[in-house]
Amino acid sequence: MSVSAPSTEAPPLPRQRTAPARGFGPLLLRLHFYAGIIVAPFLLVAALTGLAYAFAPQFERAIYADELTVGDPGTAPRPLAEQVAAARATHPAGDLILVRPGAGDTTTQVDFTSPELDEEHSHTVYVNPYTGAVTGQLTTWYATTPFKTWLDDLHRNLHLGDTGRYYSEFAASWLSIIAVGGLVLWWRRQRGNRTARRLLTPELSAKKGVRRTRSWHAATGVWLTVGLLVLSATGLTWSRYAGGNFSTALDSLRSGTPSVSTDLTGSTPAAAGGGHHSEGTATAPADAAPADPAAIDAVVTTAGLDGPVEVAVPADATTAWTVTQTRNLWPVGRDSVAVDAAGATVVDRVDFADWPLLAKLTRWGINAHMGTLFGVVNQLLLAALAIGLITVIVWGYRMWWQRRPTRTGRRTVAGAPPARGAWQQLPTWGIVVGVPLVFALGWVLPLFGVPLLAFLIVDLAVGAVRGRTAQSRV
Repeated sequence: MSVSAPSTEAPPLPRQRTAPARGFGPLLLRLHFYAGIIVAPFLLVAALTGLAYAFAPQFERAIYADELTVGDPGTAPRPLAEQVAAARATHPAGDLILVRPGAGDTTTQVDFTSPELDEEHSHTVYVNPYTGAVTGQLTTWYATTPFKTWLDDLHRNLHLGDTGRYYSEFAASWLSIIAVGGLVLWWRRQRGNRTARRLLTPELSAKKGVRRTRSWHAATGVWLTVGLLVLSATGLTWSRYAGGNFSTALDSLRSGTPSVSTDLTGSTPAAAGGGHHSEGTATAPADAAPADPAAIDAVVTTAGLDGPVEVAVPADATTAWTVTQTRNLWPVGRDSVAVDAAGATVVDRVDFADWPLLAKLTRWGINAHMGTLFGVVNQLLLAALAIGLITVIVWGYRMWWQRRPTRTGRRTVAGAPPARGAWQQLPTWGIVVGVPLVFALGWVLPLFGVPLLAFLIVDLAVGAVRGRTAQSRV
């Protein structure tokens, strides 16, 4: 019987815990998770209402076919002065302020003020340009029909006025942050095997579960990123706070939308504002004679602008008429001409080609956001973006559900968030560079900065409370 020799091998050393690698990934994952949970409902509402608004032109033409369109277009329109006279006979009260001549199968639109309306609204009379017959009347907001205005208000403020505008600015402020953050996280996850196919297509071979859902969520988000960034940036241009900062920046860079001078008295014209009916209008003498509507045909001829235009009627003869192109379809036409009706002469002109580059980009961006820049193609792209965003949001919540613990005694209604303390893993240079950048971004986009600060305060407070609770149990 043999006895085996005792083993001379040393016992294995206990595994030492290594410090987690320093980087942005954990913090980005935690921020993306909470931003997705909290901001997603606002984005979902914006996507649904934006999807409806994208097809507002088709809704308008169907609902207001009698007012907006002519069933049997003629070959030669009646003089504009005659059409304006027909509109005035229908609406004898109020001042004539704006005329949009009809062409093709569209009616002529004549705007009047009304005592019961504010300066943003007008009473619009629609006239058949070929017969001079009035086809209808509507109360419009910046020349927009009631139904389209209703859709616009739904998308911008949920019909809650200034209070509701917080929702849309909040969603637009975070949309780009979530989109870029998701793109970076998906890029990091494909580390070591980054190919176009893996980045742009879902993992069809993955089993049903969170992995497959995440791949659909991420791959679809990659396809949507550029479009979502455009929607975010253009939506913020007319938001309450970020939009105000944007306008201030444009003014400081002398890149605001230029306007023609309409003063005929030789005095300094008033500063151009965001007025709907006229720009750069000087204060008229109390005894100034009113403008003659009969001069409108000569004014349009003198202006010599092609395409759809709108004619701003001055309050008196000391102010020039303004004829401005309103072509929103590419190539955009926004040339504007000021005309002295008495002498049938052009007194000022601003062409769209001469606009500052930032002003042009703003105009193009707004048109793209509203679905008018490329016509039906633009509308279909907006619809695809909205449907894609809705789908990505649904997949995001589905992942949250799929990650929930299901074992007995550990069941929860949803998945746990990424671990707290991710900010401690940031590299030093990231903190030095990132904090000022985030602060600057939060200053420009208050509805990004204020919620982010609130999240950090709450997160730190909850962490401190849980830490004390854990220590008290020891």
